[in-house]
Amino acid sequence: MTSRVKVKVCLVGGSGVGKTSLIRRYVLDMFDDAYIQTLGAKVTKKTVMLPVHNPGPPLEVVMTIWDVMGNAGFQELLKEAYFFGVQGIFAVCDATERASLEDLDGWIDRAWDIEPDVPVHILVNKVDLVEELAAAAVDEDRVRAFGEAYEAPYAFTSAKRGDNVTRAFEDLARRIVDPRRPVLVAET
Repeated sequence: MTSRVKVKVCLVGGSGVGKTSLIRRYVLDMFDDAYIQTLGAKVTKKTVMLPVHNPGPPLEVVMTIWDVMGNAGFQELLKEAYFFGVQGIFAVCDATERASLEDLDGWIDRAWDIEPDVPVHILVNKVDLVEELAAAAVDEDRVRAFGEAYEAPYAFTSAKRGDNVTRAFEDLARRIVDPRRPVLVAET
């Protein structure tokens, strides 16, 4: 018998860092170069089967993925609605924009104001552009130091090519359902 758990995950970060593209790549395995700014929040669901015990049936994790508008002022007004009940956060920055990594402090702090110490994963997106430009604005040492401050793992992703996207979502899901974390409401 497979158990089921529902979890809420939010993607945060400035406008244009690729939050919507990461979700689209993960849920639909698609990418679109056209930039359309998210207004408010868009909620998407994806179910992933995670092995939790060997041997034993996998755990069905239903991820409710919130794509939150990148405007900090707007989000400050509605942060309680967005972050209430969140169980995991992707803090997303753009590999070509150094300031986008620095801005993540505020995003994480807003979320932790509502749900303290919820697990965070740092995603440095658009690594495909770094290769085209032959230079990264966000280097791994900075990301590592930033991640250590929040006890957050990090990954370099490309929504365009799919680099590390599925792995990042599944890693966060595993971290959320880890038995050493607070108990989640499970369905069977």
